Parts: sequence; C-alpha cells; structure tokens
Amino acid sequence: MNERPIVLMTHPLPAEWIGNDLDGFEVILEEGGAKGIQGKLQEYLPRAAGILCLLDDPLPESILNSAQNLRVISSMAVGVDNIDIAACTRRGIPVGHTPGVLTDGTADLTLALLLSVSRLLTAANNDAREGRWAGWNPTGWLGADFNGSTAGILGMGKIGSAVARRLAGFGCRILFTNRSSKPELARELNAEQVDLDTLLIESDFLCLHISLTDETRGLINGEAFQKMKSNAILVNAARGQVVDTKALLDALQTGQIRAAGLDVTDPEPLPPDHPLYQLENCLITPHIGSATYGTRRRMAQIALNNLRYGILGKKLEHCANPEVYIP
Repeated sequence: MNERPIVLMTHPLPAEWIGNDLDGFEVILEEGGAKGIQGKLQEYLPRAAGILCLLDDPLPESILNSAQNLRVISSMAVGVDNIDIAACTRRGIPVGHTPGVLTDGTADLTLALLLSVSRLLTAANNDAREGRWAGWNPTGWLGADFNGSTAGILGMGKIGSAVARRLAGFGCRILFTNRSSKPELARELNAEQVDLDTLLIESDFLCLHISLTDETRGLINGEAFQKMKSNAILVNAARGQVVDTKALLDALQTGQIRAAGLDVTDPEPLPPDHPLYQLENCLITPHIGSATYGTRRRMAQIALNNLRYGILGKKLEHCANPEVYIP
C-alpha cells in the first residue's frame, strides 16, 4: 500500500475551515507554539511532501536542504519574505500565497487605526474610564480633521488603492507614490502621484502599504521623519521592517510627528516592555489586518488549495514564484 503524502502544518486551523481538503494526506501538526520547522516537524521534514505555514514561520534554505521530497510550500499570507523564494525556485518548489483576499480587511483596519489615533480614542477612553471626564470641555481631546487633510499612500497596490478610495470618501486630498505609473487611478480619485520626498513633506496622514524588499527595509527612518509635518500621523499596515523602530520612537517622543498606528512592528511581536507601548500617541495592534471571520477563512481555503495542488503536481492557483513553471 502506498504511503500517504506527509503535510507539515506549523499551526492548527479550525476543522470546519479544513473540511475534507486534507483527506488522503498524513498531517503532522507542530505542538507548543513553536515557529517554523522545529521540534516535532523537524523529524518528518525529510519525508514531507508539503508545508503549510504562516507569515512569521522562517523557511530558510537550510530547511529546504533537509526536505528532499518537498513538492510545495503554501503560506497562509500574502507576503512571502519569510521564505527563501530563490532557493525554492532553484529546487523547482512552487510557493503558494493568498493575494487579494485580505485587501478589504486590511484597508478597513488601516482606517480604524487612523481614526482611532487621529481622534485620540485611546486617551479619551482611558480618561473616561479613570475618572478624568469631568464634563464637556471645548478644548478637550481635540483630534485631526479628515475633510480637507492630505492623505499620503506609500504603495498603491490593491490595499493602498482600497485605502485611498476610503480616504477620498472622507474628503481627503490623495497623494501617492508607486513603483509604476497609475494615471487611471489618479484620475479616478482625483489623486496625484508624487515622489517620496513630496509625499513625506505634504502628508497629514501617511499610510504604508508597500512590500518588504531590500529597497524598502528601513525606508521610513530618521531622515524621513525629519521631512514630515509635526502634526503628521503614520499608519503602518505593511511590514514592520519598513519603519526604523528606534527612529519612530524618537520621532514620537520628541514631537517630530504627532502619532502612529501600527499593525506591524519590528521586531514582531514587539516585547511587552518596549517603550512604544508607553506612549499615548502610539496605538499598536497585533498584526490583525486580515483578522475577520470571512477573510481568514478565505485565506485558509486558498492556502489549502495551493497545498493540495502542489502535492498533486498541479499548477498552483496563486504562486509567488511562477517562474518555477517555466521549462
């Protein structure tokens, strides 16, 4: 009797999300909350046909060297910077990801962070809860106006475009930067495509939606903060490493910028004793851009489909390294 293909899962998924998608496979699940392929999974790595991982599971070339029978890696995420894509491609291993499905969820969270930070909701809630709300105060808890403000979008892909459309509905002037020209989108939103310096200098709200690359790592650094308005609000829903954490802390502590809303951090998770948590002008959420019932379930379905297709030798529906299929 033929052995069932072995699938390594770095994190459990609800049974109703999986259904019968993994029938016919032997599923080995990591225990104890370890990240990546270690502990129990490492023992099965040489015989594994597929890996189902999350965005913070490191899969370097050293892991691939021990996975002689690996046919596919499927990540339940859009970004794949945790995976050595070049090494996978050299080995003919397709890498699946889940693009598009979390666009609205992440865009909505970006607006939630921006609204919460700009209207001082955390401080106002704390003051009400702790008895500092003595009555209506004409100068109390004054926030930023959206209508007439300039919103800058760094990275006008699917998520950045969705955020821009939402902010345009609030009456914001839209500026954006992008690697390629987007004249049609600019016309649709009455927006202007500008260079990075102009975006930094003119934005009241700066929303980050770029992927992590060698060029974007640490892009928002001390020099960038010096160019921003003192009343500027930064929202990062992209990758934590796009922002220099020390420079951000300095900018918030010294009033170089007004506030920040972060759904991603560097490092991630951010240690609970990190000084960013002590600042009233910084709101941090634990990478929950895709955390809606519908979005996470659709992400799981795409990831499972990619996994199954890869093991069965079919072309992945969503492949991060499509060059693997070029003869």
